[in-house]
Amino acid sequence: MSKGREGPAAGGAAAVLLRYLREQNRPYSAQDVFGNLQREHGLGKAAVVKALEQLAQQGRIREKVYGKQKVYFADQEQLPAASDAELRGLDGEIAALSAQLQALQQGCRQMEAELRELSGSMTTPEMAWEVEELRKDCAGYADKLERIKSATNHVTPEEKEKVCSEQRLYCKEWRKRKRMATELLDAILEGYPKSKKQFFEEVGIETDEDHNVTLPTAV
Repeated sequence: MSKGREGPAAGGAAAVLLRYLREQNRPYSAQDVFGNLQREHGLGKAAVVKALEQLAQQGRIREKVYGKQKVYFADQEQLPAASDAELRGLDGEIAALSAQLQALQQGCRQMEAELRELSGSMTTPEMAWEVEELRKDCAGYADKLERIKSATNHVTPEEKEKVCSEQRLYCKEWRKRKRMATELLDAILEGYPKSKKQFFEEVGIETDEDHNVTLPTAV
């Protein structure tokens, strides 16, 4: 960049930067100051860095180093002290802004809750489709119920009890015969020289477990 585009002279740049830091009263890096003032004042980055370093050396601003970065801010002791009236005014502004912030946060929370509720709700087309599907299901159930009511082959309580009684009897006999067979086989296996599996294979015995059969629960 040519010297003609470096913006104001060093003294002018320092004055601009000093006024800016005092008005903003917050820390800035040289890059931040350059980016904020470049368009308005036409300051070059080299001029900004040089002016900030000079102001810091002169004690007109403060400089803090964080790692490889330097931060500059106004010297608080050189700023005019606020009067009691100004402090009360600032306290009032802070209280008003705090109340405004709380109101905005509350509004945001309410809108977020409404958004979550709406996001989890079905759209009108989805609801119409769901209603139509439910109507079809109801019609199917009503038709099935009507066929059941009109059937002539209903099981009477007496017939049901007879079937359940027979089922309990058969389960009892199943358990009894299985226990007898198990005891008999165990007695034979006591004198058998081979394994139980080999004995079953040679004799041709098939167990309930071989066919994944379990004794049903009596009703």
